[in-house]
Amino acid sequence: MSRADLIVGIQWGDEGKGKIVDKLAQHYDIVVRYQGGHNAGHTIIVGMQKLALHLVPSGILYPHCQNIIGNGTVIRPSALLKEMRSLNLLCDIQETQQKLLISNKAHLVFSYHEFLDKLKEQLSCNAIGTTCKGIGPAYTDKIARAGVRVGDLQNPKELIQRIEKYFDTDYIHLAQKKAQEIGLAFPSMEEISDEINEAQSLLPFIKDTTSILWQALSNGKKVLLEGAQGSMLDIDHGTYPYVTSSNTLASGACSGSGLAPSDLGRVIGIAKAYCTRVGNGPFPTEEQGAMGDMLREKGAEFGVTTGRSRRCGWLDLVALKYACRLNGCKDIALMKIDVLDELETIKVCTAYKQNGLLLSTPPYDYNNLEPVYETFKGWKSTKGIREFAQLPKEAQEYVKIIEERAGVKVTLVSTGPDRADTIIMP
Repeated sequence: MSRADLIVGIQWGDEGKGKIVDKLAQHYDIVVRYQGGHNAGHTIIVGMQKLALHLVPSGILYPHCQNIIGNGTVIRPSALLKEMRSLNLLCDIQETQQKLLISNKAHLVFSYHEFLDKLKEQLSCNAIGTTCKGIGPAYTDKIARAGVRVGDLQNPKELIQRIEKYFDTDYIHLAQKKAQEIGLAFPSMEEISDEINEAQSLLPFIKDTTSILWQALSNGKKVLLEGAQGSMLDIDHGTYPYVTSSNTLASGACSGSGLAPSDLGRVIGIAKAYCTRVGNGPFPTEEQGAMGDMLREKGAEFGVTTGRSRRCGWLDLVALKYACRLNGCKDIALMKIDVLDELETIKVCTAYKQNGLLLSTPPYDYNNLEPVYETFKGWKSTKGIREFAQLPKEAQEYVKIIEERAGVKVTLVSTGPDRADTIIMP
């Protein structure tokens, strides 16, 4: 019996997981997306072609790979169908069934979830800065046992009746009243019915994917799990309340796919050579001046899903070491080291200072937190280098510093956006 390997982001998301999954997927039989929704995105560049994936797993580019959207995800049918059309996955249903399956236990996102998301953000005194894609409200309904699952699409009439009853609750009535006050329009039941009818196109791909994964591992198949966002956005262990609505850690891969902890094999943590964050919330190493602007422009730090500018700053080794321990990382894939090219000096956060105390782990409360930096000599160019020994000496030392401080081996270094611009460490 084989074990499933796992790719997990160990910062605030947008670490470059898509490139690594795409790079590794050629060696796997199945790639599984286990949490999040279409609020997240993975960018993959192959030659001159640039692809943005939101719900479809990153193994979709390999003909031999079966791709599974697991039960821990939340799926907006219209968004998934749009993505499938862009990848020509609706042309031949039988062929696509061999390449893409959807868990019947995954939850659905409808336009009323997007409405509730926008309403909450507009009325909140401390907005989270979400994408307003309805992800949070869909997970809220799931936990409140009022959610709609993919398998419910098989009985559309019964599903419509359930949603009609949901619309007749005090919760929705209050939301509609608040919406009227600020000029937001609540979706009609006719609109929801149209969404459910459109979603019927997904029926051929709906399966009990947990049983499929169990059988695959029993048969010695190689499985790769991928998540969305990053560890510091985990609902339990991230910078709460400025987090996403699901468990982004390695532990979430089990509940989000149906696999047991003993089914997990190698855990690969993905991190940039610097840090970025989208939305509001703590970001200890953020650079708001010229340095932040340079990282943003050179690193093309704009959201795949929304196009929003990402906040940028220096590498935070306190958060990195914390996330590696939370996930049980055995390897680190270091991304975008080339973005730091040509800098005379590079800063790295090695501790925090709060109210006169020196901290080596993230605190419960991020108020009055100051990063403690060490400064290292920069280098000229790493762009496109594919052998570690060919990296500038200073870049090699930077990689070794990360290994030493995080206590985890760096086994892959990305020196450019193309899948081939990658150093596999000996």
